[in-house]
Amino acid sequence: MKLYLVIPCYNEEEVLPETSKRLLEKYEKLIDDGVIDSESKICFVNDGSKDRTWEIIEQLNSENKIFRGIKLSRNKGHQNALMAGLMTVKDECDAAISLDADLQDDIEAIDRMVEKYAEGYDVVYGVRSSRKKDTVFKRATAQGFYKFMKAMGVEIIYNHADYRLMSKRALDALSEFEEVNLFLRGIVPLIGYKSATVEYERGERFAGESKYPLKKMLSFAFEGITSMSIKPIRMICVLGVIVFCVSIGILIYSLIRHFTGNTVWGWTSLAVSVWAIGGLQLLAIGIIGEYIGKVYLETKHRPKYIVEKYLK
Repeated sequence: MKLYLVIPCYNEEEVLPETSKRLLEKYEKLIDDGVIDSESKICFVNDGSKDRTWEIIEQLNSENKIFRGIKLSRNKGHQNALMAGLMTVKDECDAAISLDADLQDDIEAIDRMVEKYAEGYDVVYGVRSSRKKDTVFKRATAQGFYKFMKAMGVEIIYNHADYRLMSKRALDALSEFEEVNLFLRGIVPLIGYKSATVEYERGERFAGESKYPLKKMLSFAFEGITSMSIKPIRMICVLGVIVFCVSIGILIYSLIRHFTGNTVWGWTSLAVSVWAIGGLQLLAIGIIGEYIGKVYLETKHRPKYIVEKYLK
């Protein structure tokens, strides 16, 4: 099989030399063992990096043609960079594996992914076996992320990020999803082809800084929910019905108090009611506005990315 690796890169000059070395060793072994074809490639996608990332990719490509480089015209974010890489190579390979440049995802799992592909699976998800190495805060927020996404109606693989193998058939199916607001962790399961999981132990980042701090993770989660589910809109409807019922109850209570001669009203309850309803309205408008904004972006049909250069 002709296997391509697709690796999004944003300011990864510190990790690329070691990453390329490890991946080359892994590929040479797989080729020597006859597991993958000698025409298999390792493709780095430069997502508008501001450091020497693209220069390093160009150097790797000039030294060894097993390395390829895709340069986007500007920074478009991890999901778009990953999509750009997969769509660029999909007609050249039998299968593609996406992974991060820091190699926290164990590359030894590639062997088992290829085995699953040989067994007839179109999609093979890399799933973390445990989170023992995470801090208590990181573990709690990560687990909460997956559970919350499930509760919001998003079909997502637990403890899976973007480390996965996809066959050419699956990549062709992925290309039919034309939405601008990409959340690949939720889109790929919608393809529906035969899938399997491979467990691995996630390692420590050996250089550089994480590109997903807490603020970005929260934004990513919100993006995923609003891109893949309308459940928040339905929750607003339910909340509106509850508030309406409560208001009817308060109206009945007020009428009873009026006809029994007890018409003393408290400023506290009035102020709380005004602020509570006002806050609820702003929240509802904000969530609805987020969906309207996404519809606005989708109707423009702007390209998700523009490939400036493809080094072969």
